[in-house]
Amino acid sequence: MLVVDLNADLAEGDWLTEGDLGVLDVVTSASLACGFHAGGPDVMRSTAAACVARGVTIGAHVSYRDRVGFGRRAVRTHQAALTRDIVEQWMALTEQVESVGGTVSYIKPHGALYHQMGVDPTVAAAVVDAIGHVGSAALVAQGGTVVAELGGRAGLRVVPEGFPDPAYLADGRLAPRTEPGALVATPAEAGRRAVALALRGGTEALDGTWAAVEVETLCIHGDRDGAADSARAVRSALEAEGIRVRPFVLRDQGGTGGRVVP
Repeated sequence: MLVVDLNADLAEGDWLTEGDLGVLDVVTSASLACGFHAGGPDVMRSTAAACVARGVTIGAHVSYRDRVGFGRRAVRTHQAALTRDIVEQWMALTEQVESVGGTVSYIKPHGALYHQMGVDPTVAAAVVDAIGHVGSAALVAQGGTVVAELGGRAGLRVVPEGFPDPAYLADGRLAPRTEPGALVATPAEAGRRAVALALRGGTEALDGTWAAVEVETLCIHGDRDGAADSARAVRSALEAEGIRVRPFVLRDQGGTGGRVVP
């Protein structure tokens, strides 16, 4: 049976909302902002508690230090300083998550950091080094990127990620949000694209060609309007095709999910 994780980026506001809870009722993993681009201790803790209550795996959504730009601007910094910043965010989230009986299982960088680690060896090395400092965390990243290669060589569990709600370029990169058509318009379309990513290893690109994308987890952007509707549509579409949705990190087994289950 084909298996895929469904994740969302959350805790990016000042408090946990009804919309956030709607997303958490559907997804199997949640990446929580750690304060550098958004969020803070209170929303980290309340979101973590909601994750624990639902059995949702928790990850650290780390970022450049950029609250003004919501982490979407590349910030020039030394490799060692960036590593320290990522570890600081991990520790801040871990404190809140452990206070409600949870654990942080993976790191997924946000925004500009996510994109930069895919193409810049120095940024990628900082991310990989940070994970080495925090323990056995998995890394969520786009497959085939610089950080995925470095992480694999370092022995990290690298989980390739796909996105059903933004568009892709022909080379497998996400289309910039400024591009016309860069954001998928409807939950139904997001569901269709999620199935293509999981079953066919890719999706139609913005220019109409085919973009190959390796996935073990699919991300719903929690900061978009209607995120809960998109999450429900994506999960329903996956399950209608016989695709099992479960976390890539299983709390009760202490292991990792895979693409195929006997």
